Amino acid sequence: MAYKKSLWVGIGCQQGISQELIKSAIKKVFQEYQLVYNEIAGIATIDKKASEIGLVEFCDLENLPLKTFSSQFLNNVFVPNPNHSIIKLVGTSSVAEASAILAASEIASAEITLLVPKQIFRFQDKGGALTLAVAQLYCI
Repeated sequence: MAYKKSLWVGIGCQQGISQELIKSAIKKVFQEYQLVYNEIAGIATIDKKASEIGLVEFCDLENLPLKTFSSQFLNNVFVPNPNHSIIKLVGTSSVAEASAILAASEIASAEITLLVPKQIFRFQDKGGALTLAVAQLYCI
């Protein structure tokens, strides 16, 4: 059985994405997959996005940690939906899925499940796009 705050949301995003769009995408995915928003343990992404204003604002407003990982670490994670076209841009074929899995796996003696494979959101009217995935850890 999962314990409270067991969900890690991995996010890959274009520069300039707003915290409102991040929150909107997360709420939509959590509703669709019947996940509990209050069980979010934190947000994870690639280190190149550590100062992305929308991510930082979202984490500050929601009081969530933001974990970041280098492309080298992300490259070592097996993911079901790699995107090889982003390797030249960010140095890895997965940001959302790999960072969610890595963040969740930092607890010893835990089993990790990728609950939500990457979901892509494009906001034509408000500009920007983001990719989101959710991993869950279970204590063993």
